[in-house]
Amino acid sequence: MSTVKLHPILDSAVPDKGFEPAAANFTGGTLQCLCANDKVEVKIDAQTLHNHACGCSKCWKPDGAIFAVIAVVPRDKLSVTAHGEKLAIVDESATIQRHACKQCHTHLFGRIENKDHAFYGLDFVHTELSPQRGWCAPGFAAFVSSVIETGTPPAQMKAIRDRLHALGLETYDCLSPDLMDALATHVAKQRGVLPKA
Repeated sequence: MSTVKLHPILDSAVPDKGFEPAAANFTGGTLQCLCANDKVEVKIDAQTLHNHACGCSKCWKPDGAIFAVIAVVPRDKLSVTAHGEKLAIVDESATIQRHACKQCHTHLFGRIENKDHAFYGLDFVHTELSPQRGWCAPGFAAFVSSVIETGTPPAQMKAIRDRLHALGLETYDCLSPDLMDALATHVAKQRGVLPKA
């Protein structure tokens, strides 16, 4: 068993057995920040999609984690239900505007405000912040090489990729092919190369 520590969700999975599958008919739950009191709470009224390990330098990661684990949910299925006054956007110039608790700095959700972006209408969430079980499991690893930018020694990359593959996660240095196809399709429709309908 590899000693590479990636993220608590990934580290608790058993190689070659995968992750706990999504619960049938799962309808969502809540996410909470890490404050001891007056927690920010976000309600999600749907199952998440495209859950994945992300190595980018922008996504929130728990202490000691190399990767984030993040999924998406339709924007209209997410609402802030407690202590929204504690939320602030980490970087208003970023494509994904990450809403984090001002006290514990946990990212509760990320939102794309650009209506011309292919992923407009989807919010990015960390289901590890939920007390409920049954969310969709990680299905791939994105932006794997980017962990070098956050301080991971390049010499560890083979062990990291080997560990991710042992967990059944294909590794990409971008997004998964389905998501890259969605981005390219959106651009083609915007340019008139493909019909918008």
